[in-house]
Amino acid sequence: MKSFFKNVLANIVAIMIIGGLFFMFIVTMVAVSAFSGNKKSAIKNNSVLILDLKTNIIDSPTEDNEDLFAFSEQENNVMLYDITEAIKKAKTDDKIKGISIETDGLRAGMTQLDAVRSALEDFKKSGKFVYAYGNNVSQAAYYLGSVADQYFLNPSGGIDLKGLTTEVLYMKSFADKFGIGMEIIRHGKYKSAVEPFLRDDMSPENREQISTMLNDLWSYNSTKIAASRKIDQSQFQTVVDSLYGIIPDLSLKYRLADRLIQKTQYDDLLKNKLQLKNDSKLNKISFSKYISSYQEENFKKDDQIAVLYASGAIYNGEGFDAVYAENFVKEIKKISDNDKIKAVVFRINSPGGSANASDEILFELQQLKKKKPLVVSFGDYAASGGYYIAMAADKIYSEPNTLTGSIGVFGMIPYFKEIANKNGLTSHAVNTNVNSNMYSPINGVTPGGVSILTKSVEQTYKRFVYFVTQNRKKSFEQIDEVGGGRVWSGTRAKQLGLVDELGSLNDAVNFAAQKAQLGTFNVAAYPKKVSKFEQLFKDLEEEQISTRIMKNKLGEENYKLFEQITNPKLQSGVMMQMPFHVKID
Repeated sequence: MKSFFKNVLANIVAIMIIGGLFFMFIVTMVAVSAFSGNKKSAIKNNSVLILDLKTNIIDSPTEDNEDLFAFSEQENNVMLYDITEAIKKAKTDDKIKGISIETDGLRAGMTQLDAVRSALEDFKKSGKFVYAYGNNVSQAAYYLGSVADQYFLNPSGGIDLKGLTTEVLYMKSFADKFGIGMEIIRHGKYKSAVEPFLRDDMSPENREQISTMLNDLWSYNSTKIAASRKIDQSQFQTVVDSLYGIIPDLSLKYRLADRLIQKTQYDDLLKNKLQLKNDSKLNKISFSKYISSYQEENFKKDDQIAVLYASGAIYNGEGFDAVYAENFVKEIKKISDNDKIKAVVFRINSPGGSANASDEILFELQQLKKKKPLVVSFGDYAASGGYYIAMAADKIYSEPNTLTGSIGVFGMIPYFKEIANKNGLTSHAVNTNVNSNMYSPINGVTPGGVSILTKSVEQTYKRFVYFVTQNRKKSFEQIDEVGGGRVWSGTRAKQLGLVDELGSLNDAVNFAAQKAQLGTFNVAAYPKKVSKFEQLFKDLEEEQISTRIMKNKLGEENYKLFEQITNPKLQSGVMMQMPFHVKID
C-alpha cells in the first residue's frame, strides 16, 4: 500500500512538472508571438518598397505554416493576392517612390512569379522606378527581376539562366530486381503518372507531351525576358544555350545586366535616385510591413468575395497540409451559409489525387454555385483531380504557365510476391468466395479483381469526361481527343477550350465582383490559416513526426514517389493525379 501511494505521488509530481513546463512554453510562445507579430507600420515619405530574400510568396493560407520551435528570424510569408494588390496600391501611393527587387532565389511557382511580374509592369506605367540587384541569381529570380528598368549584378555573381527541363526517374528494373510487383490500370496513353513503374525509359507519348508543354512554357517566359531586356529573341536563345549568364562580364556584354556593382554601391544608387544625401537613411519597407500598414483599414464585413484555396494533392478524410475532402466540404458549406459572402473565387493549385475525394468536392461546389457566383482561377497546377474540381465554375481563368488538364485516371497496387518468395515467405488464403482475397500484399490482385478495377477506372474516366463536357459545352469525342491524361500549358488549354480566359487571380476576383454586381468589396481567404496551437498538437502526432523525418531524409520529390507506394490515402481507390511537377529553378 505504501508503494502504491508512493507511485501515485510520483505520477502527480510528474504531471505537475510537465504541466508547468507546458504552461511556461505556451506563455513563452505567446510572448514571442506578441513580440514578433506584424504591427501596423507608419510609412515614411520617400520610401522604397523592397522584395528581398526574407519575402516568401505563397499561394494560400494553408502554406503559411510557422515553425513553433524556431526562435531565429523566419521568412515573411506573403500571399500572392496581397502582394499584387500591394503593388497596385503602391502605384498611386505618394510615399512609395519605387520598388527594389533584391532576391537571388524564389520558391514561388511560375504562375505566381508571372502575376507579380505583370503587376510590376503595370506599376512602371506610373513613372516610378523598378530596380533589381542580384548576387548568384536563380532563373526564377531573374525572370521576375528582368522586368526592372535596370538590373544590377554583383561583380563576382552570376545568373543561372539555362532554360527548362523535366527529368523523370524510372523504376521498373529497380522494382524487378527487388521483387516488387505493381498492378497498374490506367486510361489514356498520356496518363504517365504510373509510367515510371511500367518501363525503364520515357515513352514517345510522354516525351511528346512534356516537350510540347515545356516549349510552350519556355517560349512564354523567354519572350518576356528578352522583350524586357531588349534582346533579340534568337540572340537570347544563344545566350541561354551558351550559359553566358553564369559569367558576370558576359552577362554585362550580352545585356542580361546593366552594371556590375557591389551592394553598398547599389544602395547609394537608390539614394541618388531619391535625391538623398549620402549620409541620409534609405527608407526601405518590406511587402509584409507595407501590407500590414493598410490591410485592416476600412475593412467591411459585408459584401465580401471569398477566395477558396485548394492547394496541394487531394485526399480523403481530414488533414491540414493539402486538400482533404472532409475539411474542404466544411469550408464550402461555411461559405455557402455566409450571407455576407456574395461571390466565390475558387483558386486551384493542385496536381490532383483521389478520384473519390475530388468527386465529393465537386458535388459540394455544384451546390454552392446554385447560391452564389463561382469563378475559378488556376495557379501552377490544375490537372487531373485539380481540373475535375473546377467543373462547377461559371468561368475559368488560367495563367499561361498553368499545367492544365490531364483528363485521365489510373489505379496502382503494389505487391511483394517475388521478394517474399526469395526470402522464404509464402502466403496462402482460405476464401468463401472467388474474390474474397481480391488483393493480397504478397500475391497481388486476382484476375477478377483486375477486371473489376479496369471497369472502375473506365467508369471514372467517363464520369470525368461527362462533367467536362457539361462545363465546357463540348462533346465526349472532343474532350476525349484532348484528354487521355495529357497535360497542357494554360495557353494551349485556352486554344483547346479547356479554360475560358487567360488571366490572374485578381482578374478572377474582379469578374466575380462584376458577376455579383458589387461596386466595392472586400476579399476574405478560406480556409483560414492554421493557428499555432493547432500546429502544436498536430506536430505531436506520431504520424506527422515520422512524415517530417522521412521528408528530411528522402527530400521532397523522392518522398512524393515513396508516398505513391506506401500512403494508404493514395491507395484508397482510383486516382486522378498529374505525373510530374515543373518549376523554374
